[in-house]
Amino acid sequence: MADGSTPPSSEPGGPVPAVRPFLVTAGRVAPDPSGRTMPVETQVVATAEGLAVLDRLAFEQHDIVAACRLPQSIAEIAARLRLHLNVVRILAEDLRTAGQLTVHVPDTDVTHDASVLRRLIDGLRAIPDSRGVLRDTD
Repeated sequence: MADGSTPPSSEPGGPVPAVRPFLVTAGRVAPDPSGRTMPVETQVVATAEGLAVLDRLAFEQHDIVAACRLPQSIAEIAARLRLHLNVVRILAEDLRTAGQLTVHVPDTDVTHDASVLRRLIDGLRAIPDSRGVLRDTD
């Protein structure tokens, strides 16, 4: 800007954090020792205990619990908070272990069912575009 200040961010989530992901997770790259990761569609919601200690949580953990007053997927949290997906997975697992989040992992049989995907695609095609025109079908 003319006065030397930086223009306000037009991004909905604010500026991207400058802290490296490995610093936020203390160098961990997997949520638990088994190396399993939560699917991106895993739903998490804050517990009463998590909301009660919200003001005592560290930066990113505070933001995750605050964002999860309503159920959110791991992917939604990462996008909303502009954090790396694996950082959110690791911190969500830490918060679950501490009793501050409840984690609901989807049933893998349902998520890999092709009929669910077909119904989703059909539902999306049934939504008219901005001109009121339905999308083409295959």
